[in-house]
Amino acid sequence: MERERVLSIRDLDICFRTSNGVVNAIRGVRLDLFRGETIAIVGESGSGKSVTVKAIMGILSNNGFIKNGSIIFNYTDENGEKITKDIIKLTPKELQRDICGKRIAMVFQDPMTSLNPTMTIGKQIMEGMIYHYHIPKKEAYEKAIKLLEEVGITEPEKRMKNYPHQLSGGMRQRVVIAIALACDPDILICDEPTTALDVTIQAKILELIKEIQVKKNISVIYITHDLGVVAKVADYVAIMYAGKIIEKGSVDEIFYDPRHPYTWGLLSSMPDIETHDEVLYTIPGTPPNLLNKVEGDAFASRNEYALNIDFRVEPPQFDIGGKHRVSSWLLHENAPKVEMPASLKHRIEKMLKGGR
Repeated sequence: MERERVLSIRDLDICFRTSNGVVNAIRGVRLDLFRGETIAIVGESGSGKSVTVKAIMGILSNNGFIKNGSIIFNYTDENGEKITKDIIKLTPKELQRDICGKRIAMVFQDPMTSLNPTMTIGKQIMEGMIYHYHIPKKEAYEKAIKLLEEVGITEPEKRMKNYPHQLSGGMRQRVVIAIALACDPDILICDEPTTALDVTIQAKILELIKEIQVKKNISVIYITHDLGVVAKVADYVAIMYAGKIIEKGSVDEIFYDPRHPYTWGLLSSMPDIETHDEVLYTIPGTPPNLLNKVEGDAFASRNEYALNIDFRVEPPQFDIGGKHRVSSWLLHENAPKVEMPASLKHRIEKMLKGGR
């Protein structure tokens, strides 16, 4: 059965005007999202993960602009008609009316900044349904109660009258998820949705999003730097560095057969209870300043396996079978054969034996 492509990002370049000059924050991003699947975008802070999804939502900050590329969104409207739109070409009014909150919804990091402290929970869940679908208040109220039940909130009728400050962090995040689901979106974007929560609540929220996804067959994009979260939730993984996707593939390809030295570094720096090393691995150096033009591979100066060509020419994307694509000169047929670090190899073997 052919998979249904919901979102297709092609050659996306995003820049920001600053007092020091123009920052080339996103450089040629290509990404596909299919119906009912989860893609995780992973990378250090500042790698461009959040900027990419904000472009999908059409909520870039005022000094940001899209220099190049397209974000094609395919959906079926209320009349059953298949629609294809380039999000970049829509006006802010069209985006708000047809896309944001209605067909693509977002769950942000901190629930307290997403919720209006002066409005009851019930009103905030009902607001989107009334605005987008013009349904009567009574119907919106009943659906809001049902949504609160779906996201695991007890005594939903009582909670409808509560204000955000009267709820715990975990409950507030559940409310944010209920608001995001209120208009039955095709895509749910989760930007570090569990960062502000403790570990037990984190696991419950991840489980909840997964359950809802299966039930409603929606597509999910996760933004995270936590590879533990990725292992639990993702079908596909895109590793971002300095505004580019440098490695992408299925979750198994990335975890069990990583090929880019940056991915090796990310996986090696994950804490592991069974490792007896006294010091946790850290990737040396710092990411490049994107105010300056990047010559060659942006990771070259931090890469102990860098070749001469890395400092001069940007690597193309090499197709290494399956869904696996990697931007590294190490995969060129004439490059010297470089093995991943022995400690990471050992860790992967252990993961393969015990399952993630």
